[in-house]
Amino acid sequence: MALAPTSTIDDGPLFAEVEMGADASSPTIRATVVQAATVFYDTPATLDKAERLLAEAASYGSQLVVFPEAFIGGYPRGSNFGVTIGNRTAKGKEDFRKYHAAAIDVPGPEVDRLAAMAGKYKVYLVMGVIERDGYTLYCTVLFFDSQGRYLGKHRKLMPTALERIIWGFGDGSTIPVFETPIGKIGAAICWENRMPLLRTAMYAKGVEIYCAPTADSREVWQASMTHIALEGGCFVLSANQFCRRKDYPPPPEYSFAATEEELMPDSIVCAGGSVIISPSGTVLAGPNYEGEALITADLDIGEIVRAKFDFDVVGHYARPEVLSLVVKDNPMTPFSFTSASVKAESSQK
Repeated sequence: MALAPTSTIDDGPLFAEVEMGADASSPTIRATVVQAATVFYDTPATLDKAERLLAEAASYGSQLVVFPEAFIGGYPRGSNFGVTIGNRTAKGKEDFRKYHAAAIDVPGPEVDRLAAMAGKYKVYLVMGVIERDGYTLYCTVLFFDSQGRYLGKHRKLMPTALERIIWGFGDGSTIPVFETPIGKIGAAICWENRMPLLRTAMYAKGVEIYCAPTADSREVWQASMTHIALEGGCFVLSANQFCRRKDYPPPPEYSFAATEEELMPDSIVCAGGSVIISPSGTVLAGPNYEGEALITADLDIGEIVRAKFDFDVVGHYARPEVLSLVVKDNPMTPFSFTSASVKAESSQK
């Protein structure tokens, strides 16, 4: 199976599509994972790029399109925002100001545009964004249906390592699984896919198309994706960016800490590895480490039932008398206003 990226966006398709067929006797859904780089610090240009990619995926007949982690707003690979224990630099604070400016409000005009794009091209859209909520940022996934409606969001529960400096923590109120005509769709972001209890919560909600936007391009990531497909009896769609140094602003505006001197403009700083895996653990498309690409497969929905016959993790393979999980799915807020409660009570009298 060839995975052939292209390097131009002006003539012909943006990226070569990769697809594999499924049994025509079973219902199938055509899905695409996008492997492409953000236009860093330029959210309008990134939205334009997203629309071109979405249009091309739709032209191949895709009904579901999944974008990488932090595609809108950018994954700040290599940056430390001037942070050391006990100190922050003036440049690091300015870097965060620019990063904050590139994030989007949810709801907001960028969300409206993404919804319109999903409706225009008649696709279900799963999009990784950096969400701005006041002065705190969240690594978030947004969901849209093919009628152009915003369905909801998932905020990353547990940022990894230095991500915790720049992103807030999600809570149990944003772990949705959406029931749609093409299947039950949910998402977990990057290393939170390695959290067994989070995965179990999604399985309990019946996820069938498990989206895993990520920033992890290591080969070992593939083992996690295969395991989740087998464990959950679900399709796993993992989308990652393929980035070179030149996809980020040049130094000194943007620097890759400790490695900048070793990098050339064409140096690969994230190698992709986007992949689509069936509930039986079969790799349907990918992983691609060659460049920007659209990676497509036909998902045989009957494969979910066949896989669950062997192993249903929250069904016949569960042992609730021995093991159980409680998910606190109410919003966790740091404040409440008693006057709001008093007004609500007064209006009911």
